[in-house]
Amino acid sequence: MKAIAFNTPGGPDVLEVMEFPDPEVGPGEVLIRVQATAVSPTDTTRRAGARTKGREGPHVPGMDAAGVIEAIDEAADTDLTVGDKVMAFVVPKGTHGGYAQRIVVPAESVVRMPKDTSFAEASTLPMNGLTAQLALDTLDLPEGAKLAVTGAAGTLGGYVIQLAKHRGLTVIADASEDDDDLVQELGADIVKLRGENFAEAIREKFPNGVDAIVDGAVQVDEIVDAAKDGATIITIRGAEGERDRGVTFRPIWVTEYDRRQDKLEELRQLVEDGVLTLRVADVLPMDQAPEAHRRMEAGGVRGRIVLELGDLPWA
Repeated sequence: MKAIAFNTPGGPDVLEVMEFPDPEVGPGEVLIRVQATAVSPTDTTRRAGARTKGREGPHVPGMDAAGVIEAIDEAADTDLTVGDKVMAFVVPKGTHGGYAQRIVVPAESVVRMPKDTSFAEASTLPMNGLTAQLALDTLDLPEGAKLAVTGAAGTLGGYVIQLAKHRGLTVIADASEDDDDLVQELGADIVKLRGENFAEAIREKFPNGVDAIVDGAVQVDEIVDAAKDGATIITIRGAEGERDRGVTFRPIWVTEYDRRQDKLEELRQLVEDGVLTLRVADVLPMDQAPEAHRRMEAGGVRGRIVLELGDLPWA
């Protein structure tokens, strides 16, 4: 099989298409013939050296996959069957990653694709969807609470907004002028221009501050002033600790929801119910992975760039 991999961390051009042996299912696992994998910022940081420095390559990135089940271990506790179209959450390690034409993953990390979605669309959901769920589950805000979201136009930010509205929260989101309409369409109650004045704009509307923040744009200390005393700010790049007025940074790691099939199944249902919107920015062949990473790192991508790995009909 072919996979997109790198031997030594570096820029996008270290990515190349390599040949690997086909994997075989182990205890409790399923084998997926991957058709699509979404490119995320987590993939670009891994390629640049996060969690791979000092470890011998090759390394295959990718935390999302959508495809067709080819084999299921007899000990797997699942109602999935060979031939099912599925999406999976992947925790990369060495040559195991979503950027491969075939992967084996625990049965608990796989669910059927939402009805009436393409492989490309389904591949954009697992990692970012689980991250958004984890953020909101960690906050556990009551209905009617006020939540600020930075990076609202991005894939993670969009899922946070839609899930938060589904839970009955009031959402204040940031946006550039170009993204204002998009963020409103995602369901934000109030949209403010992003940047250094975002916290000030929130305080003008809510003098006591918001109940919590999900910092998808990694603004960190710039947004502390927007939070009320004792509020929690969810961070996705590891920032932690207490700041002024008892405001606390709480880092989350999506791997906490590894093998949480119940959470993946909930995401699938929310797409079918029209709560979550799947956004594909572009679909590229696997040999254009370096270009996908360049575009991701340049910023401004709305939705996910998807790499096409297979040859099945895209339906």
